[in-house]
Amino acid sequence: MPIVPRIKPDHGTITFFLASGANRQLCRLATEFDTQKQAFSYLRKHRTEFERIARARMASGEFEDGIVVLSML
Repeated sequence: MPIVPRIKPDHGTITFFLASGANRQLCRLATEFDTQKQAFSYLRKHRTEFERIARARMASGEFEDGIVVLSML
């Protein structure tokens, strides 16, 4: 019997807004977690680091369709 890869839905992907002065920038964090609750907990735990990375990407113009895309540390 062949092995069929399991396609995981984007349950562990969360979006959030990062304040930059009066502006708000949409960010997306893709994780390996099965639920958004787990992903959100991970984001809260590493919030300072993700904010630093997101601000650096905003400053260098690293956007995908107007979104700052982040992945797990």
